Amino acid sequence: MDGLDLLDIRTVWAEPASLCSMRGQEVLARFPDAEVREVDSHWAIPELHGNAGNVSRWVRVKAENLVLGEKKSLAVRPNGRSADFIAPSSANGCAMACAYCYVPRRKGYANPITVFTNVDAILRAVTRHLARTGPKPEPNQCGTAWVYDLGENSDCSVDALVSDAVADAVAHFRGLAGAQASFATKYVNRALLDLDPQGSTRVRFSLMPPEDAQLLDLRTSSIDERIGAVDDFLTAGYEVHLNFSPVVLREGWQRRWATLLDELTDRLSPAAKAQAACEVILLTHNEGLHEVNLGWHPKAEDVLWRPEAQERKTSQNGQDNVRYRVDVKRRAVARMRELIGVHAPWLTVRYAF
Repeated sequence: MDGLDLLDIRTVWAEPASLCSMRGQEVLARFPDAEVREVDSHWAIPELHGNAGNVSRWVRVKAENLVLGEKKSLAVRPNGRSADFIAPSSANGCAMACAYCYVPRRKGYANPITVFTNVDAILRAVTRHLARTGPKPEPNQCGTAWVYDLGENSDCSVDALVSDAVADAVAHFRGLAGAQASFATKYVNRALLDLDPQGSTRVRFSLMPPEDAQLLDLRTSSIDERIGAVDDFLTAGYEVHLNFSPVVLREGWQRRWATLLDELTDRLSPAAKAQAACEVILLTHNEGLHEVNLGWHPKAEDVLWRPEAQERKTSQNGQDNVRYRVDVKRRAVARMRELIGVHAPWLTVRYAF
C-alpha cells in the first residue's frame, strides 16, 4: 500500500498555534485541497473523539482526517523493554487500521493522525534528558547506547508521509552521541532510505504470519514487503530488528509462526541476521476496543476476543485490559522461544512476554 492509497486528507483540524507555525504550514502544503478547521484542543474534537457514529466509518475517518496540535508534555519516560526511554511523540494516532491497536482505547471512536508541530522542542527535550542521564555505563538488552523510542503512539513510517518530523529526528540522533532512536513499523516507506541514519536509528519491522496479518493488520504493508525491506534498510544505514507482535493464539498458530520463521531464515542476508534481534509480545486486548471492532470489523474479534483463554489485568498505564491467562501465556511464550530456536537459531530474543 502506498501513501496515495493510505491518505486522502479532506479535513485538517488544527490548533491555532500549530496552524501558525512553520511546520504546520509545511504540513498544510502537502494537502492543499483539504478544508482547514480550527479547534481549541487536538484532544477534544467532538466530531472525531467520543462520536460513536464514527465506528462504522472507522477506516474513512483515518484516511480523510488529519489533526495538527502542539505536544504539551515533553517528559521522557523510562521503558526498559523496546527502549531505555520513551521520547515525547511527534505524532499520535495512525492512518492504518490494525484491529488490536491500543491507541484508540484512549481517544474514543476515531484516531486519525495527530501531528505535533513543535518538533524542535521535542528534540531539545531529548537532548536535555541525555545530558542529565550521562553516558550509558554498560550495554543492556536495549543496546549499547541509550535507546529512545520515537513512536509509542503512532507509526513513524506513516507519519513521514505527513511531515518532516521523522526526518528531523533521524538527523538529530545522527549527531547525538551516546543515543539511538528506535521505532516499530508495519509500513514500508522507502523514502526513509534516503535519510542517512548512520546507525543512529533502529527500525523494528513488526511481523506476524501473513494469514493473521490479512485479518488483523488492515491498511498496512504486506508481510512480504516488510521482510523484503529488511536488507534494504540495513544497507541504507539503519539497524534493523524484528518485532513479533502481537502473537495471537488461534488454531494453527504454531505452524504458521514456524513457516514465517523459516521464510526469514531463507530470505534475510547473513549481514541482516548477524545484527538482528527480536521482541515477542503476546496479544493484549481491551473490552472497549472489542466493542468498537464489533461495529466495523467483527471477524477480527473471532480470534482476538477469547474469554475462555483470557483474564483481566490492569496495565502499566492504568487501563483495564484483557490478556491471555498466566498459564496460557507462559506456555505460549515458551513455545515461541522453542520455535525461534529451531527455525531461526540465528535470531536473538531480546525479551518475550
